[in-house]
Amino acid sequence: MKTTGNTIFISGGSAGIGLAIAKKLSAAGNKIIINGRSEERIQSALKELHNTVAIQGDLSIAAERVRITEELKNNYPDVNIIINNAGAAIMNDLGDSNNNAADKAYQEINTNYISIIDFTALALPLLLQQEEAAIVNVSSIAVFRSNKYLPTYSASKAALHSYTQGLRDTFAENDKLGVYELYPPLVNTAFSAEIGGANGIAASEVADELFAALADNQFEVPVGDTKKIHQLVVPITENVPH
Repeated sequence: MKTTGNTIFISGGSAGIGLAIAKKLSAAGNKIIINGRSEERIQSALKELHNTVAIQGDLSIAAERVRITEELKNNYPDVNIIINNAGAAIMNDLGDSNNNAADKAYQEINTNYISIIDFTALALPLLLQQEEAAIVNVSSIAVFRSNKYLPTYSASKAALHSYTQGLRDTFAENDKLGVYELYPPLVNTAFSAEIGGANGIAASEVADELFAALADNQFEVPVGDTKKIHQLVVPITENVPH
């Protein structure tokens, strides 16, 4: 995949991992379109970026997904990479009967899984018109093992992981479309502050790994500690009939 001269849409691109990816790809000579819910954070992010525009909106809402896709088609018809980075994570104590665990899980599943399936389906006709295109789904080290703090977040990312594999298989014979999965470990961002994000790696490291993977057509992109697990698990799962 070429790493310059692309037009790239990044959901959740106004902060954290998304902003780090936007900085890396913008600096490499790509046109960037960031998306986020907060207009204030978008405007702050734009001050740190070059060759970047923004589309404000909440991709967890179906009507917003349609509106944003239409804006891409009408105003940025050369979009050839979408990076599905926006996510939701909620501490969810499954042992507390007053915790509203299902409500929290619904928010995570909707944002981290259902919304991505729908938005990708809406964007696919545009991507398939390009000479070279890519879909990047940002999952997590959590796809391999859940925990008691983020059990439903982990489940939503595991669902995204399975979907990404199926999407990649669907377009395996299309040499113009690559389907990538980026697996960050704990990353030091505001998003992960509640679960000890200060102990995580820099978001720029995730961006660097994705950039290298795009250049090498490396569709599986484990980062940091995820590499150790990925090396053990993926050779086994690849032998499962699919």
